[in-house]
Amino acid sequence: MIKRRPYSMTLLFILMVAITAAVHARPQDKPTIKRRHVAATERIIGLSFDKSERDSLLADLHDNLGNYQNLRALEIPNSCPPALLFNPIPASKAFDNETRALIFAPVKEVSRPEGLEELVYYSVTQLAELIRTRRITSLELTKMYLERLRDHGPELECVVTLTEDLALMQARRADEEIAAGKYRGPLHGIPYGAKDLLAVKGYPTTWGAMPYKDQVIDEDAAVVQLLEEAGAVLVAKLTLGALAWGDVWFGGKTRNPWNLEQGSSGSSAGSAAATAAGLVSFAIGSETWGSIVSPSTRCGVTGLRPTFGRVSRTGAMALSWSMDKLGPICRTVEDCAIVFDAIRGPDGLDQRVVDLPFNYNYQVDWNRLRIGYVEQAFEEDRPGKANDQAVLEVLRELGANLVPIELPDYPIEDLAFILSAEAAAAFDELTRSGRDDLLVRQIRRAWPNSFRASRFIPAVEYIQANRARKLIIQEMERTLAEVDLYVCPSFGGDNLLLTNLTGHPCVVLPNGFNEQGSPTSISFMGHLYDEATLLAVARAYQEATDWHLKHPPEFK
Repeated sequence: MIKRRPYSMTLLFILMVAITAAVHARPQDKPTIKRRHVAATERIIGLSFDKSERDSLLADLHDNLGNYQNLRALEIPNSCPPALLFNPIPASKAFDNETRALIFAPVKEVSRPEGLEELVYYSVTQLAELIRTRRITSLELTKMYLERLRDHGPELECVVTLTEDLALMQARRADEEIAAGKYRGPLHGIPYGAKDLLAVKGYPTTWGAMPYKDQVIDEDAAVVQLLEEAGAVLVAKLTLGALAWGDVWFGGKTRNPWNLEQGSSGSSAGSAAATAAGLVSFAIGSETWGSIVSPSTRCGVTGLRPTFGRVSRTGAMALSWSMDKLGPICRTVEDCAIVFDAIRGPDGLDQRVVDLPFNYNYQVDWNRLRIGYVEQAFEEDRPGKANDQAVLEVLRELGANLVPIELPDYPIEDLAFILSAEAAAAFDELTRSGRDDLLVRQIRRAWPNSFRASRFIPAVEYIQANRARKLIIQEMERTLAEVDLYVCPSFGGDNLLLTNLTGHPCVVLPNGFNEQGSPTSISFMGHLYDEATLLAVARAYQEATDWHLKHPPEFK
């Protein structure tokens, strides 16, 4: 044991929480706290007090318990964030505030195919050109995707709710507007799906979890509103692992379209599976720690995890207020750029969102850019190494100036309990009510157990972890000072957790297949709020390969 003096009421708080964490106890229960309870708790938090110190604690612990019980009588909805806001911006960091015109790649010649189902794997840019020129209608496209969702959704277990009435109304309106010369842009009339942690007025928002399967939130999430303003058509609310963990939800396990014996990974399970199987043209997912990167990899699609604070989370389920991010899952990088441009920016409600320009230009000046690569991660002997090494060769052939870099050397995995603590707070009432027993997964590595265990995380250690996080943010800024972006194997080293903690943006896209015939991926990471450069380089790599043009055979 490490001998330490008591520091503050913060330590008393966690001692009391730990002592009284019989999670199903009634709020009015006031157990007697004795010296032996304090001594037992010391072992949990790795500190040691003597007899007199323990005696001094008891009265304060009793007082604190009364405070906790009084606070638990308050109804605090999941949508209410804490007063403390995470800021990923390094000290003295300056950003480009000049807004310039977006420059997307010219749309290649595209014509209406003989059979409408041949459109299922067309990109957003291709579909948009057909709709803009009125060679297809939004209503035709919407009905086709709804039919595919009905046919294949049960097999993939990727659909929670079809929003058919809403979709048909939005599609008809899009066709009327376009016919009248009121074209809103490349998402006008394009059908999409939303991860079912996003509220949609008039439809259940289940969060993938049995305790909430009948929950209806009477509002549209900010992202849903922005996509409606862009003219997009919502056809389905798609599955997520219960409360954004994995691919198991209250209705089953979402399947990988490339291998139906395998889950699609999570937690944006349905968003990735439905996009990969051609059931939607694109989908909205979310990531806290890998929930866009992992299912996009498994299902062979392209995903963008934007910078923390780029996209409003109003109307989205909260899991971790300092790590949650919403982003698109698409067939191409350019599609991600189009969708991102529609959903980014402040909504006046989410105080974490910054207002910075997105100056996307698909043209890459290879002479100007320096692209880092995490040398150690590429050298690791692991599955997918050959595919990852091939990415570097493609970049060299394109003219990239590749610079080896090393990521900050900190105990990154040891900071993961930041997420656990915030998630336990987000679902505190679920734990105390005992309704966590309704969740399908009840194993050790599932939310019910994690929420309970997280009651024993000391508040002091949570704050200390976030102080260490600030050091890592500063070190990350120094690491990236000499490069414009960097590339890393998607699950190489600590990169995935590191960049979710620091808030850096990521584009994940296919880079081949493994020996079992399943897709693999590569990840590009950019500077904070510089999705424009990141997407342009990732697009250039994607255009030089054809992995994104491969689709699961059973769903063609």
